[in-house]
Amino acid sequence: MKKIVVINITVVIVLATFIGGLVSCGASNQLTSTEVREYQGRNLSAITDDKDVSIKGVQNIDINNYQLQVTGLAENPTSYTYNEIINDFNTYERVVELDCVEGWTATILWSGVQVKDILAKAAPKEEAKVVIFHAYDGYTTEFPIAYLINNNILMAYKMNEVTIPAAQGFPFVLVAQSKWGYKWIKWITEIELSDNTSYKGYWEDLGYSSSGDLNMPFLGP
Repeated sequence: MKKIVVINITVVIVLATFIGGLVSCGASNQLTSTEVREYQGRNLSAITDDKDVSIKGVQNIDINNYQLQVTGLAENPTSYTYNEIINDFNTYERVVELDCVEGWTATILWSGVQVKDILAKAAPKEEAKVVIFHAYDGYTTEFPIAYLINNNILMAYKMNEVTIPAAQGFPFVLVAQSKWGYKWIKWITEIELSDNTSYKGYWEDLGYSSSGDLNMPFLGP
């Protein structure tokens, strides 16, 4: 049986100016419950406080045809529908505060599945060292596979207990804790396992740090 796991951890994330794109699913992307504004005694920001700073603006995804592809160096490459992701994997919750270099902040309750659970089912091959996330608009960003396997990184489908709206990244947002905002890729369509340790994502290829660590400047190696 699927279970929801509550993780009472607050993680502070500083967002870079640019972030992976945002997705709309049309009529299928309806808010499924009332947005909460308080969680375990902590006030939450409004969903709309998480502003659209995507590279190409709001995109449109037909959720009825949506597939999340898990590709590359995996023993079990596969694809999932939206409903398969949210129903077949355990759900976790975590409050994460977003702080953008533009000056705005948003404290959001994220709900989603753990990336390491998806990777476990894919069974990465030994030579897989890097995980590349792809978005609907062509945006990409990369992570060492160890970061995703050794940490409880969420791929969120709800914020403040409602389905993530189009302008905030439906259907899935990577809650890349301890990383700058450009690592927080939105409307994810593919998770690729790779041995290419030199791969650089969209902003990384333009000079942003590949690690994206918050304790380091976002410009640089």
